[in-house]
Amino acid sequence: MPQKPSLIIISGPTGVGKTEVGISLAEPIRGEIISADAMQVYRYMDIGTAKPGKEQRSRVPHHLIDVVDPDEPFSAALFKTMADSVITRLHRIGRPVFVVGGTGLYIKALTRGLFQLREQDPAVRKRLKAEVESLGLEVLHQRLEHVDPEAAKRIHPNDTYRIIRALEIFELTGKPLTRHHQAHSFSERPYRVLKIGLLIDRKMLYERINKRTHEMIASGLLREVEWLLDQGYSPELKSMQSIGYRHMTQYLKGALAWDEAVRLFKRDTRRYAKRQLTWFRADPEIRWIEPTQIGLMRKMIDSFLTESVFGCNGI
Repeated sequence: MPQKPSLIIISGPTGVGKTEVGISLAEPIRGEIISADAMQVYRYMDIGTAKPGKEQRSRVPHHLIDVVDPDEPFSAALFKTMADSVITRLHRIGRPVFVVGGTGLYIKALTRGLFQLREQDPAVRKRLKAEVESLGLEVLHQRLEHVDPEAAKRIHPNDTYRIIRALEIFELTGKPLTRHHQAHSFSERPYRVLKIGLLIDRKMLYERINKRTHEMIASGLLREVEWLLDQGYSPELKSMQSIGYRHMTQYLKGALAWDEAVRLFKRDTRRYAKRQLTWFRADPEIRWIEPTQIGLMRKMIDSFLTESVFGCNGI
């Protein structure tokens, strides 16, 4: 039976230091990095996405960075397709593969496949949307808590689309979304994985986020956003609605004063980091380590890759 490709996954919240840790771990063993970042796929969006710079990319080859324009669609399914292709090629030539990033959905799609439930009914969805308008989203989230407590914990109370979809699935199948996910999780996994999560004290993380926000601004984030708008990229694009870009756009359009734009930029980045931590902490396979413990991570990786060489097919 052919040996499964092995993936070393470095995840964690924004601002924790994933990029430099990934490079420090991959460089000595001639590994290559697949970026699992939903924003770094976009060309021209460099500063606000904290893309690794030219010097960093010269040390370790990076993949799935700058693959689409800001107005082109991109999804977890496309990420998986492209990443699978890179992994197959690197596995064939014996290069260690690192997956580094904070987009949990992309990592989950790659390592466990995409959960696709085809049951849908436009009439049910239309009715649920009408209930959001008449009763409020909070009422529907409470309904979800009653029929599927686990899904309600995972889905943010303001996430209209996912709340409606979870309730739609329950109505159409008679089973909560969580049950469908559990059944899906038993399917064959295509890769052996070592999952490392980077974690630091929350106060320190928030300080790093605030500092990085100022560094992005000092590096020319406002000019970057202004250039994107001048090129005709709409402020309504999914890419332009991301953290940092929407705040700079609102300032340029006069919707926010400068100090308020910066304050909200910091606040929303901190909130995003908190959501990332909630997502990743739900994965029991992740081993949490401080970013400074490079030596420990190298030992873990050496052991993992040694097992791979000697034919361990475990997950």
